[in-house]
Amino acid sequence: MTLFSRTAIAAALFLSTSTVATAADLYIVHEDHTWVTFSVSHAGWANARGMFRNVSGDITFDQDDVTNSSVSVVIASESLDTNSEQRDRDMGGVDFLNVVEFPEITFDSTRIEQTGERTAIVYGDLTMVGVSREVALDVVWNNEMPLPWDASTIKTGFSATATIDGTDFGMNQLVAFGLGPVIEVEIDLEALRK
Repeated sequence: MTLFSRTAIAAALFLSTSTVATAADLYIVHEDHTWVTFSVSHAGWANARGMFRNVSGDITFDQDDVTNSSVSVVIASESLDTNSEQRDRDMGGVDFLNVVEFPEITFDSTRIEQTGERTAIVYGDLTMVGVSREVALDVVWNNEMPLPWDASTIKTGFSATATIDGTDFGMNQLVAFGLGPVIEVEIDLEALRK
């Protein structure tokens, strides 16, 4: 084998290894295994809780450098479930989520700060009721592995928390109804590698 051939092979191996090591993978949010839940004080009596049932989106995840990752999520605002059909209608009305005019809640990451081996703060624009505000999500990467019954399908999973103020998004009636206005958000999300 000539020196040129050995050099070419070494270069090819280096490039292919580098690509694997630095490439970010695309994941699609697994809607049936994603929970976006929240709690808000109800006049100090108890915490009212709810969730959104329809969540979609994609994640670009670079395990070697999470700062190169990104998240884009869409929540159907009308999928709100607070364990009361009447309350869901009230919260979906014009004083709160206004789901007719604003059928989607979106989150698009803008930057990521790694805080530990499996933790990060994901900053991004949360748009709700037509208002966008920067929100910080404290995120833990839980695990990644193939499905036990299908080794060709890789799934990854994250948990995240955030605190938002509903009045920052124009939902000033929260206070009049004795709610919050601070809303604690918890997210458990599974995503399938594309």
